[in-house]
Amino acid sequence: MDKLKIRNIDHLGIITGIVDQMGLVEIINQEIGENSQEKISAGMVVKAMILNGLGFVNAPLYLSLLALA
Repeated sequence: MDKLKIRNIDHLGIITGIVDQMGLVEIINQEIGENSQEKISAGMVVKAMILNGLGFVNAPLYLSLLALA
C-alpha cells in the first residue's frame, strides 16, 4: 500500500489515457507523415480536437494547440 498513488484525473485524463494507450497520435503521424517544419504533429492536432470536441477543454482549440507547441 505504500506505493499506491491516487490521483484525480477526471474525464480529460481518462480520454487522454485511452488515446495514448491506443497509440492514436503515432498511428496518425505514421499514416500522414511528419514534416520537419511542423511545430505540432497531425496526431497531436487530432488528439486536441478530440478533447476539445468532447467539451473537456473550455479554451478555443488554437489555444490548446499553442500549449502543445
